[in-house]
Amino acid sequence: MRSVWDTTVRGRAAAALGVLVLGAGLSACSGSDGAKPAPPPTPSATDAPQAGGTPTPATHPFTGGAKGLGNPVLAVKIENTRPALPQSGVSAADIVYVEQVEGGETRLMAVYSSKLPKKVGPVRSARISDLHILPQFGRPAFAFSGVQSKMKKYIRKAPVYDISQENAGGAYFRSGDRRIPYNLYADPRNLLKQAPKAAKPRDIGFTFGDAPEGGKPTRSFTARWPTATMGFTWSAKQKRWLASWGGTPDRAAEGGVLGGKTVVVQYAKTTRSKFHDFLGSYTPLIHTTGTGRAVVLRDGKAYGAKWSRPSEDKGTTYTTADGKPMNFARGQVWVVLVNEGKPYIP
Repeated sequence: MRSVWDTTVRGRAAAALGVLVLGAGLSACSGSDGAKPAPPPTPSATDAPQAGGTPTPATHPFTGGAKGLGNPVLAVKIENTRPALPQSGVSAADIVYVEQVEGGETRLMAVYSSKLPKKVGPVRSARISDLHILPQFGRPAFAFSGVQSKMKKYIRKAPVYDISQENAGGAYFRSGDRRIPYNLYADPRNLLKQAPKAAKPRDIGFTFGDAPEGGKPTRSFTARWPTATMGFTWSAKQKRWLASWGGTPDRAAEGGVLGGKTVVVQYAKTTRSKFHDFLGSYTPLIHTTGTGRAVVLRDGKAYGAKWSRPSEDKGTTYTTADGKPMNFARGQVWVVLVNEGKPYIP
């Protein structure tokens, strides 16, 4: 199944897309916000309609909580290398995606809706894999520092509101205590003022509720990329997984250590895109449609799971080995995208 955006892109620019033809390339792949606990949500359950006829979810589809049900969706690209640490605003995100970029390093895409931090950053440039992940959110606001010229036409055709530094410069500012390019930050509220029609939250496949039976008691798990590692260690005291970067605690600029109530380590095929950086390193393309395996960390246990995403305008569902929904713990979710197989630089 192809997304609406994919159909448009194929019709207008089929000769130029190459490995980035979204439908063909991806369909072939195998592949605490403080809210009181709420009853497990039904993905289709709704309350009163939002403006424009979109139903308001009964609980927040990104966190399973009760806050911010009608707030717009904002995605922000954030640097995830040593010079960028500690990052700002990541602890307030509903979902944190970790994606491989050039040279085997990683970059974050933080998704906000239920609440907003005062500032977020360091904000960095977008990558083609972002445009394959974001259609499931409808048409969210997308904040990033920029893209290489070859990718601008894909940004224009993508189902996002482009609130990059180029288009929403007044919402961005430079920090005096860091060097370029690791000193660009943004005010999320000002960003959203530039995208007043940004999509409201909708079902993206997550289910929240009691943990399934089974699971392997797990103290820690390490995700690996060619030149980067992130670890997640269970804290019984905080009832969440505490993140580390390169073996050291991944601290938040606001204080404390980053990490989520649920961590999904999703194994997805990673291939070479047509894009590359100024050093000649090719940009990875992460195939997030199709099916594959995952490890879901929650409540101090690791669960083997299967992920499935039929098309780019649909969300990703996670199921247990016996085909039942893999419920997440309510709160922040990290989706850690690693290559299916060994760490690999395409």
